Amino acid sequence: MSRATVLRQAPVLFARDLEKTIAFWADKVGFRTLGVWGKPPDFAIAARDFAHVMLTQSPDSHDIVPYWRIKNQIWNAYFWVDDARAMYEEMKERGAHIDYDLGEKPYGVLEFGIQDLDDHDIGFGQDLAPAGKD
Repeated sequence: MSRATVLRQAPVLFARDLEKTIAFWADKVGFRTLGVWGKPPDFAIAARDFAHVMLTQSPDSHDIVPYWRIKNQIWNAYFWVDDARAMYEEMKERGAHIDYDLGEKPYGVLEFGIQDLDDHDIGFGQDLAPAGKD
């Protein structure tokens, strides 16, 4: 039997206001919107390079609880990048809310985080010792 290959991944995030959240991911994070579904909009997919994010309108009665409120320092989404410094500078320039500044972590990653409109922590990290480069 042949082995299947995973081609892409996408965290799924709830949004209090989907239209504003779509604009946030476009304007502040540089993701292009691939599609929006529903009338009024209920679901969207956005992408940047090889990464995707799925966004869905939260029901009015639902409280969105970002993971960091459940367990300290846990993200709702994490994206590996090839140049964390450049990404950090881009996010600052775009006016994204920097949750924590760029820094080397004890687990060998140069990393920073932003926070979206619904308080989800979004991490960006660059592996400082990629596999095969000891």
